[in-house]
Amino acid sequence: MLRRNTDNSPYSVRTNFNLRLAALCIAAMGLLGLFALRASSQTVAPTTAPVSRTTKAINYGRKGTTLKILFHGTDLMQQASGEAKVENKGNRVEIDAKFEGFEEATKFGLEYLTYVLWAVSPQGRAVNLGEVQIKNGQAQVKAISDLQNFGMIVTAEPYFAVTQPGDTVVSENSLDAVTGGETIEARYELLARGVYSSSNTKIENAIFGIDRKTPVELFEARNAVRIARNAGAEKYAGPSLTKAVQQLASAEDLYRQKRDKKSVTAAARDSVQTAEEARVIAVKQKAEEVAQAKAAADKAAAEAREAKAHQDATDEMKRRTDAEQARQAAETAKAEAERLRAEAEKSAADAAKAREEAETARAAALADQQAALEQKRLAQAEAEKASADAARAKEDADKARAAAAKAESEKGELRAQLLGQLNAVLQTQDSARGLIVNMSDVLFDTGSYTLKPATREKLAKISGIVLAHPGLILQIEGHTDSVGSDDFNQRLSQQRAGSVLDFLAEQGVPASSMSSHGYGKTQPVGSNDTADGRQKNRRVELVVNGEAIGGAAASASSSR
Repeated sequence: MLRRNTDNSPYSVRTNFNLRLAALCIAAMGLLGLFALRASSQTVAPTTAPVSRTTKAINYGRKGTTLKILFHGTDLMQQASGEAKVENKGNRVEIDAKFEGFEEATKFGLEYLTYVLWAVSPQGRAVNLGEVQIKNGQAQVKAISDLQNFGMIVTAEPYFAVTQPGDTVVSENSLDAVTGGETIEARYELLARGVYSSSNTKIENAIFGIDRKTPVELFEARNAVRIARNAGAEKYAGPSLTKAVQQLASAEDLYRQKRDKKSVTAAARDSVQTAEEARVIAVKQKAEEVAQAKAAADKAAAEAREAKAHQDATDEMKRRTDAEQARQAAETAKAEAERLRAEAEKSAADAAKAREEAETARAAALADQQAALEQKRLAQAEAEKASADAARAKEDADKARAAAAKAESEKGELRAQLLGQLNAVLQTQDSARGLIVNMSDVLFDTGSYTLKPATREKLAKISGIVLAHPGLILQIEGHTDSVGSDDFNQRLSQQRAGSVLDFLAEQGVPASSMSSHGYGKTQPVGSNDTADGRQKNRRVELVVNGEAIGGAAASASSSR
């Protein structure tokens, strides 16, 4: 049994009473992880299973032995450290522990407000040694224990009077500097994180309120009352919870009246201990209630099993009686069946003979019928073959006509498509001679056959269109107005037509598909008596033809 090394103040007496009560309730702690946080009919709290952990327990059994024990931080608070002087006085073990590097407990959740030092026996029983009150990251705890073998851990807790450690283990004893004593592996159980969280109230409002300057002891009292309610104390430990609430109200009044801190702290600690007593009672009674419910369920299940066994035995006896009656009936039916079978076999033999005779007659008639059907089938086959040949001939003729019509249609569509493409570049018209692309003299310098840049650009587009439609024949024709001598006009028209042919050949248009010719002033399209008419006559025409667009594909030759 471990107890805190304090004076005989009401706080100390209540702490010792609380620890004794915890020892009496230790048997129920195994059920705590399963049932302590289950919702009561009034308040719902989470249910979590206990968490197992091991630490090193040290044997301090030799009287007069003093050991120096170091503490190291866990993964939750690696910077934490400490040391304890543990001295065996014969009938007790005195502990003086100091810690440093601790952070505020609320870092693990608003429900955590302080730290507690625990002694863990080799059998796995954890006993509260006292609160580790942190100030500027440091703390000191003195305690007395009548145990001889134990390990020590420090956990973050919601208040100082808890009776089972939670799994927020921030520090534990180390064997690095132990100069004597026997070490033992101690496995113990922790309450899983979350068992102290609020089920239907925001923790911040329930604990902190609006005044953050409140002493931490008052925060712990508020937290303890909240947790007791979550554990079902209103249902299972109403008087104790009511007392705890009254004590908390008294502490709140003292704080509001700005009484001295010692009075506020003492009243708050009384409320914490009473609330913890209420919580432990609720946990124990709830566990007993669950155990009773389980016993009743087990009894009902046993009675149900017994009733079922009795019914199964009755059913089995009836099944055997029915089976015997069925067997006797089956034997009678079997004898009758044998008699009927013999009669049936005789009838079957007679029927087989009659059937054989009928089968012979039917086979002869069937052979005659099949011969007649075969002759009819051959005649029909000849007639169907002649009809099919005639139908195929007609179908072939229809296909040929359709193919010709389709080809003509495709040529027309391609001709219209090509006309639209050429027209988008230069003025183009459809004629009996083919598609005539007109290039006026504005595409050449006056009196020259050199292509202007704009002319070359348009001809490049024309060449791309022509190359996209293989099989086209191009005839390039140059024309002039009547101004100037006949020889000059004839030569200029031929040179302009040749310039266009050469450029198109450079663009990849096959020379074999092109021809050029100059007609001078011999084929005017307007009156040479007007400026507008003469401008129309000064032109180069590109006649596009070919079988692909429905024109006669003539052989092209180049003449310049």
